[in-house]
Formats: sequence, C-alpha cells, structure tokens
Amino acid sequence: MISLADFFSIDSPLQQLLPGFQLRAGQAWMAEAVADTIASGSKLVVEAGTGTGKTFAYLLPALQSGKKTIISTGTKALQDQLYHRDLPLVGKAIGRPVSTALLKGRANYLCLHRLDQLAEVGSTLRDDLREIREWRYRTRSGDRAELSEVAEDSGVWPLVTSTVDNCLGQKCPEYANCHVVKARRAAQEADLVIVNHHLLLADLAMKEHGFVEFLPGAEAFILDEAHQIPDLAVQFFGVSLGSRELERIVEEIRAATLPFQQTELQRRIDKLQLSIQSLRAHAPRQEGKHQLAEVLPDIRDDLQALQLALGDMQRALAEFADSGVDLQQLHVQVMTALERLALLVNDETWDGLRWLEVNPRSLRLHLTPLDVSATLHGMFNNPGQAWIFTSATLAVADDFSHFLARAGLVGVTALSFPSPYEVHENGLVYLPHHLPEPSNALHTAAMLESVVPLLDLTSGGVFCLFTSHRALNNARQWFKTHKKVLAGRKLLVQGSVPRDDLLRRFRDAGNAVLLGTGSFWEGVDVRGQALTIVAIDKLPFASPADPLLLARLEYIRRQGGNGFTEHQLPQAVLAMKQGAGRLLRDQDDYGVIVLCDPRIMSKSYGGMFLNSLQPMPCTSSLDDVARFFARHENRRASA
Repeated sequence: MISLADFFSIDSPLQQLLPGFQLRAGQAWMAEAVADTIASGSKLVVEAGTGTGKTFAYLLPALQSGKKTIISTGTKALQDQLYHRDLPLVGKAIGRPVSTALLKGRANYLCLHRLDQLAEVGSTLRDDLREIREWRYRTRSGDRAELSEVAEDSGVWPLVTSTVDNCLGQKCPEYANCHVVKARRAAQEADLVIVNHHLLLADLAMKEHGFVEFLPGAEAFILDEAHQIPDLAVQFFGVSLGSRELERIVEEIRAATLPFQQTELQRRIDKLQLSIQSLRAHAPRQEGKHQLAEVLPDIRDDLQALQLALGDMQRALAEFADSGVDLQQLHVQVMTALERLALLVNDETWDGLRWLEVNPRSLRLHLTPLDVSATLHGMFNNPGQAWIFTSATLAVADDFSHFLARAGLVGVTALSFPSPYEVHENGLVYLPHHLPEPSNALHTAAMLESVVPLLDLTSGGVFCLFTSHRALNNARQWFKTHKKVLAGRKLLVQGSVPRDDLLRRFRDAGNAVLLGTGSFWEGVDVRGQALTIVAIDKLPFASPADPLLLARLEYIRRQGGNGFTEHQLPQAVLAMKQGAGRLLRDQDDYGVIVLCDPRIMSKSYGGMFLNSLQPMPCTSSLDDVARFFARHENRRASA
C-alpha cells in the first residue's frame, strides 16, 4: 500500500490523475493527523485554510483505513461533487477497490407510490410531471438531482417525494422498488458513505428519541464545513410545525376520503382548512422571525381553533384507520401535528424559545432549545468512534474554544493549517475613510460610492456582500440610478435567477458586479480574474431580533456569561472569515477586501476582525489600492 507521505510527495500518483497537482503545505500533516485519529477512535478538529487541500487530506486516510466511514458535507451540491468527482479520482490513486455510496434524505428520491397516486396537477406543473413520469423508467437511483429538466424548486417535487410523516414504509405497495430503501441498503453495505449535515443530524436526532437509525453504524465520521453543525443542530433538536405541511395533510385527507362521501367528515376537513387559513390571516404581515410571546395575543384564538380542528380530525380518521395504509398514515400524521402544536403553544412544557417564522405564502411555529452542546456531546462520545471536524473557519485568532463549547467537545486535539497561498502578497484589506455608521440610512449609498472608484483600478469582477436583504435592495436601487458607474460591466443581483445560474453568468462575464447576501457568504468558488474585489457592507453581526440568537444569549445569561463577547463577537468574526474567503481561491488569485463598516476602526473589538484576515496587509489609502492592482495586473499581462 502506498503511504500517505508518498501521496503528498513530489512523486505522488495524483500527479497523473489531477492536472495541476501541487505540493501543499499542511496537507500531508493533516492527512497523518486524520489517519491517527481514525486508527485510535479519537477526535480531531482541523481548521484548514483555502488551498490546503483538506478534501484529499481526509479522503485518502479514510479510504486507506479499512474502517466503515461516513463523510458529511455542508450542502447537497458539495455532497455530489465529493461523490461524483473527488472520490473516484482518489479511488483510482489508491489502486484498490473501495465500495462507496451516496445517501441523501428521502425528499431527494422519487417516490413511486406517490407518483402513481398523483392523478392530476395544475397547468403550470404538467410539463414537469410529464418529465418525471418519463424519467422514472430511465433512472436507477431515483435521485432528483439527475433530472435537470425539472427545477429544484418546482412545486411538483413535494407531490412525488415522501417525508418521514407520509412514508408508508413496508406497507407501501412499491416497497420492493423503493429508491430510498435501495439507497439505504447500498449505504449499509458500503465502506464509505457520503451524506450531508441535514441527513446526519436528522439521523442522530432520531437515535436520541429512540427510533431506529437509517444511517449505517460507522467507526469514523468526518464532518466537512463543520462550522455549520451547532446552528443546524439547534434546528434539528427543536420542534416545529408549518402551515404548508398542514395544508398538504388536508389535501391528502380530502383525496383519500373522497370515496366515502360522508358529510360530517367533509365538514371536519373544511374546518381544519379554515383554521389554517385563519391563522395565516391573523399572523403578522411582516416577513421574518417574531418571538411568539409578542404575537400570541393576535393568534391565540386561531391556535386554539387549530388544536380543536386537529383533534376532531384525528378522531374522525380513527374510524377509517382500517380502510387502508394511506389513511392509517394520515391518522398518524394528524396525531403527530397535534402533539407538536401542544408543545409549541404551552410555554411550561420545555425550556426553549418559542417563535414564529413568517414567509410570503406560509408560516411556521418553532420551539428552539437554548443550548445543544450537551446533546451533541453525548452523540460525539460513542466509544470506539472517531470524529473529525474540519472547515476553513473554526478558530478565532487561533482560539477554537467558541466552536468546541458550542459543539460539546471536551479535551479534543485542535490543529490549524493556514492557507499555503501568498496571502500577504496577493491580498489587501482596504478601509475607506469617512463612512457613516451602519445604522445610518445613507450607509449603503456611501459604501457603493467608496467601492465604485476601485472599478477603474481592476479589470476583474466584484462581489458586494451585504448583511441584510434590505441593504441588498437599497444597493440594487442605487445602481438603477447610477448606471453609468458600471461602465459596461454587467450587474447581477441575487434573486433575479437561481444561484448557480447567477454564479455561472458572473464567471463567464469576467468583470461583472454581483450583489449578494446570505448564501453568497460561503460555499462560493470563483477563481481567477473573474473576482478581484470582495466588498463587505457591515460587520456580520447576527440580527439582535433573531430568535436563534436570542435563545443562545438567554442561555449564556443564565450561566452568568457575557453574550456579546462569548457568542455574538466570535460568530461575527467567523462569518467575516467566510465572506473574505471568497476572494483568494487559487495560488495565482489576487484581490482586495473592502470593509465598509467604520466600527472596524472605532470599536475596541475591530482588531479581532482585522486579525482574522491576517497576514493580509491593511490600508486606508486609495493610492495603495491603485499600486496593488497595477502591480498585479501588470504581472498578469506579462505572464
């Protein structure tokens, strides 16, 4: 067997398989640390800067270990990339067969039974349904990612996929052909399984409540983009109930009971539907997150009416439970919804934060735990299991304590490998002068006026990252009235087209200006001249009204701690590292980070943000920025 040292040496077999393969500082050391952790069944936390090559640094030791391994990624897109691109390449390099499997949540797989039950859909979904009906005879996996002809957010997918609540299990007439069952069996038999964090946490949450897990038992777990785990865990170990799932239950009950022609039954279905509509009508009109205690006076009667309607529906369905497995399952779904609603509206049942999420066409009630570190600690401490947590953003100034505390990790080895790129030469932090405070209504306009002069200094593209949709929309309006400043560059705005399409257009343009927020702060990889400026409007502190933040701050307060220094500040620093990490994605990349928040200089904590971007030098001089771009663009032109 080829040693790990050989894989990352000048004579690496990866040379022949990976065009542009280069030796990377820290990659071999990280691989050795991962191998030792898997062998000893211990735990390891690794912050690996951009360019370290962390994917191969954990894939190779995992494949060579001979142990059953689960690798979990932050998104389904990364999951597909890892399975379809990286894993086959590394598998060739090690020269011996290793059985692998890709496993996603059930909502990603076509449900043959629900497809057969679907008689008709609205006119806008007919073409999508026809595509799916033709695809069912071509696909072997049933993974909806195969069918690019149907949009990921098409309304037809919820109708032809299953959920934990509506799956019929072994009672399903298509159980023998079920794509979910086949995927799970393949995962049980594989040496290495690629999952995503949502699936992993859903499985771990089921184990916590005594259910039979569907992920195979493994000896090693590797969590990439591990910084997402604590916040995702808060969602999975809470309780929620949404109007959309209730409306779906009503539709399925109406369809399943239509043959019975019972007036009283139809009256109860109508009553349930009206109670859902009434709740939505009396909920706050303002989209976003609201503490339940603040809006409860306006919706208390509607919540009580919904409880009564669900109770009536549950009792009515109990009389028809022997009429078929579909009705039995619907009866279970109604009982489950009733139990969740009872927890959500009774503030004496559980120590957590209750809140309401309002969207344009739906709402969702949430009960969020104040802290999940103890729960995670129990999950990550199974004897004999190795756990590796890795990301580019886990430490604040080489201090891992914030992540370790939130993930419930104690006495764990933590390593940091900085980016091997010449960050001090290829990156520059620019702090524009005389910007108003972030709360000032003119802040977004002032930010853009500071960024526009840089467009004359580089032929590359620009990311403008915003901390809120409001600021993003203000920027969109500003550019509408200042079109000339773009000087022929394309303006691309988040939300105008799907995210992947927007990024493709940005890369193809080579010098576009993209306005983004939220998901554009991480997981975006644009290399080369297409991106030479990342401008950040404000320090990315979470909204003080965010219920998830409020839950964490309340927990820290009860423990006698300081919520700002222990949570809000380190979270914002890590978010800044994520946003700034969009800039230098390759060893030849160069560019400027523009920080447009005056607090970076006026507040004592500003230094923590600047330290997180080291070893990039920092300047407030536009002349320095001009010289930086002139040096690099002249070098690129003469190369």
